[in-house]
Amino acid sequence: MSKRAVLEVIALDVEDAVAARSGGADRLELVTDMAADGLTPPRETFAAIRAAVDIPLRVMLRLADGFTVGEPGGPGDVDALVSAARGLRAEGAEEFVFGFLDVDGSPDLVTVERLLAELDGCRWTFHRAIDRAADRNALRKQLADLPGLDTYLTAGSPDGVDNGLPTLLAEARAAGRGEPGYGPRMLVGGGLRLDHVDVLVAAGVDGFHIGGAARPGGWTEPVSVDAVREWRTALDA
Repeated sequence: MSKRAVLEVIALDVEDAVAARSGGADRLELVTDMAADGLTPPRETFAAIRAAVDIPLRVMLRLADGFTVGEPGGPGDVDALVSAARGLRAEGAEEFVFGFLDVDGSPDLVTVERLLAELDGCRWTFHRAIDRAADRNALRKQLADLPGLDTYLTAGSPDGVDNGLPTLLAEARAAGRGEPGYGPRMLVGGGLRLDHVDVLVAAGVDGFHIGGAARPGGWTEPVSVDAVREWRTALDA
């Protein structure tokens, strides 16, 4: 396995995607509506970005804010999610990001398994729903045998990496020991800063996810090539 750390950058459109690729991103997470922390982008946006860059794209499957699915018949219900996944697969999407909890904070296996049946072996990230889970360790074990799961996107805490750092370091140690449920890559994101990198890399973390950190001008501005390159340089040092 390559020792190069993975740098994933959030992209909202083609301009973002090209800038992130030029700065050294390994992979993009495609979303829309960051006011809702990232929702499923239109098929047309995926197709335009796929045509513009040659790096892997992970597409968000999430139709409403929060980490529980909507009521049946609503805009974010399971059927709507499955339909969105089917459309993106038809457009050529091969990698995805999703993760849902039930009202008790346990993984919503019904929804996850409905999506996996549609994705038919695609690789995917369980996103920051893990940071809201009632029991992170139990969640990892419940999801351990699901096909295609190769990444957890996590800050270690709902409040971001600053508060979640002790959890991230403990989970990195568990991964290093080969504990059940800790095989997927830890992709750290959510308030991540460059000053977090050294301690995370020293612990064995090799996945980093940035959104706002790639946009010094804020979310109304596009991804900065220079900002992404600064991250790439730090991770390669």
